[in-house]
Amino acid sequence: MVTSAAAVSQNRSSDAIDFPALKSKQQAAWSSGDYSVVGTTLQIVGETLCEALDLRSGQTVLDVAAGNGNATLAAARRWCDVTSTDYVPNLLVRGRRRAEAEGLMIAFKLADAEALPFADNTFDVVLSTFGVMFTPRQEKAAAELLRVCRPGGKIGLANWTPEGFIGQMFKTIGKYLPPPAGAKSPALWGTRGRLLELFGSAAAMIRAEPRHFVFRYRSPEHFIELFKTYYGPMLKAFAALDRERQQELRNDLLTLIRGMNKTDDSTMAVPSEYLEIVITKR
Repeated sequence: MVTSAAAVSQNRSSDAIDFPALKSKQQAAWSSGDYSVVGTTLQIVGETLCEALDLRSGQTVLDVAAGNGNATLAAARRWCDVTSTDYVPNLLVRGRRRAEAEGLMIAFKLADAEALPFADNTFDVVLSTFGVMFTPRQEKAAAELLRVCRPGGKIGLANWTPEGFIGQMFKTIGKYLPPPAGAKSPALWGTRGRLLELFGSAAAMIRAEPRHFVFRYRSPEHFIELFKTYYGPMLKAFAALDRERQQELRNDLLTLIRGMNKTDDSTMAVPSEYLEIVITKR
């Protein structure tokens, strides 16, 4: 009876969320700054995910919430027929410029991960690296990934874990700027339990392997300055705080980084755990 009451309470909290307003706020956050400055450093994740998916030339590939195109470019370098999508127009512009610089033929399309403008069973492979995990309606986004992937096709994801550096960074920011009541944490996408909830009934197989991306910066201070200038969620967090609270947040982030830093000099090399996920659709 207690479990049932808790579930009802959670559902009511979820129902009370104004999802269009939350999505608009998130889109504004990701549109602020310039995510491509950060995103470009994550290129290796797209490459390793494409290898994990064992991509083959000629496959149709959709990159969802592609940012500035790390997985997009990785798939195109393997001679796949790639469509790159995001709901931030400037990020698509950045991805297109990168593709043109490398002479890669890629289709770029403005699209919401929760309402993909493609027919059912269109793509051989659907990708997302640190993108779709930030959608407010997780069940809807997962259903869209499954819908546009053909039977027997694959869904490849790279999602930060709650325990890793980025998961802990968002937890730290949340102490100063709590998320809306009832909203599910993006880091749940980095847990096997949540993946089973979202994809289990439609999956022939789910493989989730822990991986680490190392954030390498000139110093912890350099990381924070760059992120609060270019990384939308952190930029918005600092902008919402007064000067005293900004300094407190900065100090907490420095403590987090220094506690996880692996260097013995003034530079920063912090491993951040993520799950590399390959889902085979039934």
